[in-house]
Amino acid sequence: MNTHVRSLLCGAILSLAVMPALAQEQVSVGQAEFESSCASCHGVDAKGRGPYAELLTVSVPDLTRLQANNDGVFPFEHAYRVIDGRQEVKAHGPRDMPIWGDRYNDEALNMGMVGDMMMGREAYTRSRILALIAYLSTLQE
Repeated sequence: MNTHVRSLLCGAILSLAVMPALAQEQVSVGQAEFESSCASCHGVDAKGRGPYAELLTVSVPDLTRLQANNDGVFPFEHAYRVIDGRQEVKAHGPRDMPIWGDRYNDEALNMGMVGDMMMGREAYTRSRILALIAYLSTLQE
C-alpha cells in the first residue's frame, strides 16, 4: 500500500472515530442557540408554547413534529431556508428582514470577517444554522 493511500485510509478512519463527538458538539451548540434565540416563541420543549407565542398573530409551529408532518423524513432543506430567511415566515417578519441569516452574517462581520474572509462569514452563518438544525432533528417525535 503506497503512502498516499495509507494516509487517506488513516484520515478516513480518524474521521469516523471523531464524527460522533463532532456531531454531539454541533447538537450542543444548536441547543444553546435554540434556547437563546428560538425558545421564547417555540418554547424550551419546541412545541410552540413559548412565553411570547401568545403575543403573536400567527400560531407558532410545534418543531417536534417537523419529521412526522413530512412523511417521516426530516425536512432539512425547508428548515434551513426558514431559519436562514430565504423562505418567508410571517412570524419572522417581512421578506426584507430575514432575521437569522442576516443576524449570523452581522455577527461574523462584527468578528472582523470582511473582504477576503467573506467565505468565512458565509461558513460561519451556515455552521450556526446547521448546528440549530442538528439540534432540531434530535427533538423529533
